[in-house]
This record gives sequence, structure tokens and C-alpha cells, in this order.
Amino acid sequence: MTAHTPSTEPFRDPQLPFAKRIDDLLSRLTPEEKTAFLHQFAPAVERLGVAAFRTGQEALHGVAWMGPATVFPQAVGLGATWNPELVRRVGDAVSQEIRAMRAKDDRIGLNVWSPTVNLLRHPLWGRNEEGYSEDPKLTSAIATAYTHGLRGEHPTYWRTAPVLKHWLAHNNETDRSTTSSSVRPRVLHEYDLRAFRDTVEAGAVAGVMPAYNLVNGRPNHVSPYLAEHLRTWTEEELLVCSDAGAPSNLVDSEHYFDTHEEATAAALVAGVDSFTDHGTDSSQIIGRVRGALERGLLTEADLDTAVRRQLSVRFRLGEFDPSHDPHDATGEFDTPAHRALAQEAAEQAIVLLKNDGVLPLAPDTRIAVVGLLADECKLDWYSGTLIHRSTPLEGLYERFGAERVEFAEGVDRVRLKTSTGAFLHVPAAEGAADEVRGAEGALDPALLRGRTDLPVLTTDATGTELALADWGEGVLTLRAPDGRYLSVADDGCLRASADQPGGWIVQETFRLEPHGNGHLLKHLGTGRHVCVSADGVKVADEDPEVFELVVAERGEETVARAAAAADVVVVVAGNDPYINGRETEDRTTLRLPGHQERLLRAARAANPATVLALVAAYPYAVDPAELPAVLWTAHGGQAAGTALARVLAGDVSPAGRLPQTWYADDADLPGLLDYDVIGARQTYLYFEGTPLFPFGHGLSYASFDYGDLTARVEDEAVRVSFSVTNTGDVTADEVAQLYGRAVDASVPRPRRELLDHRRVTLAPGESAELAFDVPLTAFAFWDVAQERWRVEPGGYELLAGASSEDVRLRTTVTLDGEPTSPRVVLASGLAAAGFDEQRGIAIVDRTKISGDAVTPAGPEPGELVYRACDFGRGVSQVTVEVAGEGTVELSLDGGPALAVLSPAAPTSGPYDYIALSASIAAAGVHDVRLWLRGPLRLAHVGFSG
Repeated sequence: MTAHTPSTEPFRDPQLPFAKRIDDLLSRLTPEEKTAFLHQFAPAVERLGVAAFRTGQEALHGVAWMGPATVFPQAVGLGATWNPELVRRVGDAVSQEIRAMRAKDDRIGLNVWSPTVNLLRHPLWGRNEEGYSEDPKLTSAIATAYTHGLRGEHPTYWRTAPVLKHWLAHNNETDRSTTSSSVRPRVLHEYDLRAFRDTVEAGAVAGVMPAYNLVNGRPNHVSPYLAEHLRTWTEEELLVCSDAGAPSNLVDSEHYFDTHEEATAAALVAGVDSFTDHGTDSSQIIGRVRGALERGLLTEADLDTAVRRQLSVRFRLGEFDPSHDPHDATGEFDTPAHRALAQEAAEQAIVLLKNDGVLPLAPDTRIAVVGLLADECKLDWYSGTLIHRSTPLEGLYERFGAERVEFAEGVDRVRLKTSTGAFLHVPAAEGAADEVRGAEGALDPALLRGRTDLPVLTTDATGTELALADWGEGVLTLRAPDGRYLSVADDGCLRASADQPGGWIVQETFRLEPHGNGHLLKHLGTGRHVCVSADGVKVADEDPEVFELVVAERGEETVARAAAAADVVVVVAGNDPYINGRETEDRTTLRLPGHQERLLRAARAANPATVLALVAAYPYAVDPAELPAVLWTAHGGQAAGTALARVLAGDVSPAGRLPQTWYADDADLPGLLDYDVIGARQTYLYFEGTPLFPFGHGLSYASFDYGDLTARVEDEAVRVSFSVTNTGDVTADEVAQLYGRAVDASVPRPRRELLDHRRVTLAPGESAELAFDVPLTAFAFWDVAQERWRVEPGGYELLAGASSEDVRLRTTVTLDGEPTSPRVVLASGLAAAGFDEQRGIAIVDRTKISGDAVTPAGPEPGELVYRACDFGRGVSQVTVEVAGEGTVELSLDGGPALAVLSPAAPTSGPYDYIALSASIAAAGVHDVRLWLRGPLRLAHVGFSG
């Protein structure tokens, strides 16, 4: 008997096409081995020499979770660069570091869960930092660049395999695993799908990850859109990886299925190929798949489909061709080029929002840098561990000299006095190691625990002065003099032990709750109050301590002193990425936290030359009227401070541009769960108010003229060109933006929509001729009546300028298009979800597998309008398909009710539809208006006669 050698197995033959090799390997796997492959941690098949494999390496703006790595600006900051080529280079550097780290640590995965292409529809979304823009065109341009960098340039072998997150319509953390995003067909096609589609079609995407939420009443993990849309955009096999714990949510929190076997089978059939659930323990998923097979809910062919997609990614990553894989055992890590790129990206991400001439700062300027973020270089949940670190204070020291820079953090200096008259005391931690959270790397950093090797807090007669920062809504951090934050470990004891607030459940935040003549100190991570016992200070459910807050010095006082002695004050304000706005937690307001507003007022009162530098993962509503200059940057990674200092000094002219609208007030915002960007007039595309700062806005130290706009229609495209000239006296980048709008549309269309853009560097007096080929399809909209894309005939205005509102040039082109025609309702009736307008309506699932229906969103009646319905020579009957109980009322053109239909009794379930008919008389073209009352689902309206 001759043993097989690897060279005799076709799946190991690099001369064969991948498809044949995958077929061969698949044929050799047993059903049990295929089943095991469906979990995130796929085991090795030793008899075939196939290694273990895991999906999921976080790399949103650098290699995350696995220890030290180059940290680039947050994703929203990369979006603010408006520079796809820069972002491609960032992606390339990240993938190089992944390969280099993997060569030393096989825990590092090559299936990269990045980038996030959810559109930044609502600025209160807690994960705003993870997306690129509110605009689909800009989002897909940046995402495409990043995925190409992650993929690498080899035609066959990929350096890493990017997976896009989070499919689909996911912009809320509040109840994120149970809420349903109601997405009408036009919003689905023109907005939410578009960023995914364009990025996938660009050819460097290995898969997607469904989101936790439901869309139109159906969980994303059983979405028919995976087959109907996603898999039609490319001929490549796409690997769909579930989000963590989401398969179990289908039963446990969403109650969409009765059993986990049903849920797992439905997800697999819908297109989920890899199940991320129960951490490294694959037994639960394996058991569910086996149960589904036994019940006939799955076949081995279903397993083959999913395993084939996984193997396709593994073959592309060169796993089976180590001698041919150009990326194997290669990579660069923390190189001078990567450090320079991190700084370049941080510089390009800075947006100058306002400047009355105070910037750039002269070399001899005396500067006060103040604020809670003035000496911080913050990380977020998807960051790596810093190797290099630059805060705004350090950057200004380096650029202007420490003798010209004064610092005031602005924290309140406090002591906490107990009911016995003693004070909280932080014992000295002599000889304790200086640990950084996550420095050793972890496959799941949520499992990291707080330190217990440091002494527990006690009380004594004098106590320890603590630095108190209020991050908004009464959420506090308390920091000891040695720089460590008060934190609670698993034993419930309070220690000064954390280098920064962080973790899946933050253990470093507290709230002071009024109680009698003092306060209870509530630890937010455990929900328990702080108490003092004989063995130290801890959190417990009983006997909470009543504290008196003794303030030694207010932050405003130190800020005012520093500001008064300076020529210019730089107030660095913003957010901590782990507090009041992050994954699992949406923000509640656009306003700056009260503590930081007080510091800003104190600085401005002491010195009118106050510059506000916002370092934040999302927009704020700030009043810039009395501030001579305002800047914004996302948390900029390891080089953030150096980058900010260089922009303030004028070494770099700022050229970042806002990737989303900055609204002036909370009142301008739609509901967080209102996903109808058209009906609710959301984002710059539809917002009709006056923004604080518009989409695309950003100033420069130079000035630019635009001219010579031309546009002509030819070869299925509009060819547009215009010139941009630097009329200033410094070399600077300009981001030239091209927008379009339909002049006389038959349906609501965007006020203006980004068609393309170009970031160019121009010396003083230099001009550039910019040319754009805009495909005619860019002017199309989703015609709900015909259920397809359509370009209307007529005029389209082209607008060129420096932002969505700063339009310098405009012209109009006329497109032939396809004329609007009425809906011929006799042929196919009206799909209920294919409305033109709605009020108080939610789209829900017609069945658990596919299809849409509509229902009132709340207790009030819901209204639907279907424009220009052609009844031909006449109809005599209307038939509605409904489930539940309630009424459907039909009228034409806003006239009286022609029919009121209601089930005689409630149907047996939400998916048990019945047909109800009534006599009507209608002919010609009319608008159909429907009113729905009660918990009734409407799927279809038909006409006959």
C-alpha cells in the first residue's frame, strides 16, 4: 500500500485552477469535517495536511487587538482625507503588518474584518468613528482604496482577504439586535446597498459580515439580499461571516425562530458561511448543524456551498501554495515608512472649519494648550496598542519649544470624604509593572480582566487628590496622581490600575448620585455603589458609602490662568472613544459635555484668541461665533499630536473635508431609528435646513479659483472638466468636488449629490485641469413602479466647488433618458412596499424567507401614496392581501374612501395572508392613497374588472 504524498493530491497542484482544486479538496472532506469548518475557528484536518483556520482579524485603522502595531487615524478620519490613494497606501501598510505579525504569531488572521462601509446617516450613532462618510460615493471610493491596499497587487494571491461590515442599514446601537431598519426600495438601492455594491464590484472584497439588526422585519443574518444582490455583483466566491453571537440572537433575543437548529439552517441557506458564536468553542454550532441535518433542514450540498466559499478565500490567500505565495513569511512592521504614513494620514485628516486669521501661528507665539484631551492620544475598541505616541501637548512642545507652551488639563482636583471624616486614599504601588491594556494581544479583548496585583484603595486622614473629568451626562473618571485611573476588577475592589478607560464593559467610569447631604458613588461597569469596608474600598449591593466631594481646584481656574498668560489658547476638546458613544452605546446629544463647555468658556473669557481643536469620533454642535478658529480631527492615531501641531504652525496647510453634515442643533436630527433618508430629509442629500458646517466643508491657508467648466455628453458618460488655481501664497491641497442634481425631477431627488472629487496639490500660482467621466448611470434613480434603475430625460445641473454648499461653477446638461410612464396596475397591481410616499409606515417581512409587507409603525394610522396609477379603461374590483387585524382604506387623488376592507377575524399569524375584495370604480390615471389602521400587514393590492 502506497501512502499518498501531498504532491499527488490535485488540491495541492498550483498548476490547476482554484475551482478544480477546491472541488478536489471538498470531495475529500467528510460531512463531519465540513460541519466543523462552519465555525469561526475551523479545525485542522491532519489526515489531509490542512491547517486550522479562523475568520476575523480586526484591522479598521491598523492591526487591532493583537498587541503593538502602527495606529492610523480612525476610519472617519481617513474618510475626511477625501484621498483614496492615501487610504490605499494605509491599507497596504496594514496588510504588510498583518503578514509580518503572523510570521511571529499564528493567532494573527488573514481574513480581515474591515472596512466598515455603513453610511454615517445619523451623527449620534455610537460607531460613527468606524465609517467613512454619510455619502455612498465617497464611502465606496475610500473603502475600495482600503480593500485594494489590504488585498495587495498580486493578480492571484491576496495578502489579506477583506470582509465588509456591517450588512445592512446599520446605524444604531440602541437595541441593535432587535430593532428593524425600515428601508424603502429607493433608499435600499440608492443609499444603503450602493456603498457595498460599488466596493464589491471594484474587485478586492472577499466577503461581508451581516449586521445585528433586522431590515424590514427580517434579521440580516437570514437576508434574501445576500443572494438577490450581493452575490450578483461579482463572479468571485464571497465569504459571509456572521457577527459575534448573532446566530444565537436569531432565537435568544430576536425570537425569530423557535429553535437554534432552524435558525442555523436558515442562516446557512440564506448565505452565511461562517458562524462566529461562543468564542473558540465550536461545539454549539456543530451541534446545531448536525441537528438541522438530522431534521432535514439542511443537506450536505448546503454545507458544500458554504465550505467552498471559505476554501476559495483560503486558496486566494496562498495557504495551499506556500512556495508560490509572494506574501508568505513577508511583511513590514513599524518601519520608518509606516510611521511617516501615519503622520501623513493624520495631517490630511485635519479639517479647518473656521479661521478668522489667527492661524497659522507665528513661530514665536506663546501658546496655552488646555483641555481634557490636550495631553491624550486616545485609542478605540478597534485600535492596536501604541508603539509611538504623540499628544497635542507633545506635538506643540516639539514644534514651538516647551518654553513657549503652557499646559492646563482642566480636570477638577478633588478628594472624596467619607461619612466618618476619612478620605479615600490611593496606596503607593511600589515596584508595580507599568502595564498597558491589551499589549499582549487577545483574540477576544472583551475577556481581558482588570489588574489585581495593585493595592486596594483604603481611607486615611488626608486622602489622595484625584483628577475628576466629567465626560457628559454625569459620567466621570477619577485618576490618581500616578496617572492610573480608578478601576474595578473581578474581585470588586477599587484600585488605581488602568492606564486608560477601556474594555468591552468599561470599569473606569462612575457617577455621583445626590444622597442626603452628600453623594453615592456608583460604579457604572457593575452598576454597584462604592462602599468602605475593613479590607478596603470596593463595590457592593449593600451599605454604600455617602461621600462629600471636596474640591481643591476647579478646572476652569487652571485653564483661565494659563489662557490669560498666552498669546493664543488652543482648547483641545472632544470625546473619549470608550465613553458616551461607542459600540453598544449611541450618543444622546450633539452638544459638548458640560465640563468641556465650561473650560471653553473660561479660556475664551480669559483670552479672545482662543482656537478650538475638536478631537472627536463624530460631529458636535458648537457655536463658533466668538471663536476665531475651529478645527476638527478624528482621533488621529500615533502621530495625532505632531500632525495637529504642524497644521497649527502652518507647516502643512489643512485640506481635510467633512465627510458628513455637521448639524447646528439636536432639533435638526431625525429619529435615530428613522432610516428613510428621503422622507425624513436626512444627510446633505436631502437636508433642507442650514447646517453648522456642510458636507465637504474645509478651509485652507491658501485660496483657490475655479474656472473653465465644460460638460458634454458622449459614449454613455458626461465628460466634465474645470480648472483649479492656487491664488494663495503657500503650497496647499484643494479638494475639488463635483455634484449633480436633477433640475425637474418627477420624484424627490437629492438637492445635490456627489458625482466625483479630486484632491490635488498646487503650488502658489499653479493650475490644474481636472477631468471627470461621469457615467450616465450616476444620474439614475430607482423607479419603484418599474422596479429598476431609470434615467429621466431632462436637465441635470452640474456644480463644481469646494464643498456641497460652496459652489463656484455650474452648468446644465440635457440627457435623453427614459420618459416617466404611469404604473399599469391591471397587469401586476401594487407591491405594498413600492410606495412613492409614506407617513407612519414600517416595512416588515412578508415571509421569513423573502418579500416585504407594510404595517402602521405605531398606534396611529399609516398612510401610503402610489403616484400615477393607470387603471386603463376601468376597474371594478380591488383585492388586498393582508394578515393580522385592522382595516385598509383606499381613495384616489385624496378624495373620499372608495373601499374599506377588513378581515372578519384576525388571521392566525403575521404570515398567514388572506385576500379581501371590494367593488370600486376607477379609470384613467390617479394617485392611489391607502390608510392602514391597526396591527395589519399589507403585502399587495390588485385590481381587476
